Amino acid sequence: MKLDVLAIGAHPDDVELGCSGVLIKEVNSGRKVGIIDLTEGELGTRGTVATRYQEAADAAKIIGAHVRENLKMRDGFFVNDEAHQMKVIRMLRKYQPEIVIGNILEDRHPDHGKGGQLIYDACFLSGLRQVKTYDDNGKEQEKWRPKYLLHYIQDRFYEPDVIVDISDVWEQRLDSIKAYKTQFFDPNSSEPQTYISSPEFLEAVTARARLLGKRIGVQFAEGFLSKKSIGISSLDALVLQET
Repeated sequence: MKLDVLAIGAHPDDVELGCSGVLIKEVNSGRKVGIIDLTEGELGTRGTVATRYQEAADAAKIIGAHVRENLKMRDGFFVNDEAHQMKVIRMLRKYQPEIVIGNILEDRHPDHGKGGQLIYDACFLSGLRQVKTYDDNGKEQEKWRPKYLLHYIQDRFYEPDVIVDISDVWEQRLDSIKAYKTQFFDPNSSEPQTYISSPEFLEAVTARARLLGKRIGVQFAEGFLSKKSIGISSLDALVLQET
């Protein structure tokens, strides 16, 4: 299956927190969207690997993703080396996305920055003909490099290069995040409280979306960084907002 957009996250729930609004909008526009989780989130304080898989499946259904895969890298300990890059390259060549959205390049959680740089390097290497990969049937894959790689903002705030209005899908986006019932606030949970399980965490997620929305004159938005300049064919591509 060829995808239009492939979102990649170091942990299950990274994609939902970072770019689920854009993914929902793409699905609603008739485009094919996929999600790749690098790890199973096995070091998470709350829940289990089994519950994370179920929550990830539930979230993918809410988003409308056409496919979701997990590369089972070691949570907390994966590295940006050839072996890990090749795993990501195989996914890029398998799904041939036009746009990839991945982790930020530096953040509070080391896996986010490692994941972002791993995705960045893999996107470049995937376009080299001499880098050989093979599918599950042993057939050599064709080289593929996405047209754009965007990085979603995570814990630390960065000034975005691109801001996307997600006001019309905000509630659906929030539902995809809340699908991770073991990870976020639950007054009935007896598990230890974590950085992301307090009610204030989801309030902060909403506040950031409002802040980014205000920048472009809408209610809610998601922001992205790009190391590549993004060009347009004409001024018609600009959507002018009243301020």
